[in-house]
Amino acid sequence: MPGWLFTVLGFAALALGAIGVVLPVLPTTPFVLLAAACFARSSPRFHQWLLRSEVFGPTIRRWQENRCVSRRTKLVAIGLIALTFAISIGVAVSHPAARLGLAMLGVALVVVVALLPPCPDDRRTPFS
Repeated sequence: MPGWLFTVLGFAALALGAIGVVLPVLPTTPFVLLAAACFARSSPRFHQWLLRSEVFGPTIRRWQENRCVSRRTKLVAIGLIALTFAISIGVAVSHPAARLGLAMLGVALVVVVALLPPCPDDRRTPFS
């Protein structure tokens, strides 16, 4: 696959991750990790730019070095998923089947996030 295609895919993944920051239905972390992988294959400059990012850099480095996600990241993600889906189910959606579908999607997202391997050096929290 040509390098320019990896660069395009990297920016597309990064855009989806940025959207996921404000739209919890779309997960941020997997898209940012995908962007980093694409940039690692196509553009050392963009890869280093992501690694130096104060927002995304620590998560990417943790994943590249240990294949793990911090407990704090997992807890924040689960909290935002729960809040967003609770508001959507309680306020924005009135059809029972749609509510059930949202609830099932929310549970699936929480399970996916919860199953990501935690970093062994993280300080343990009461929920971990």
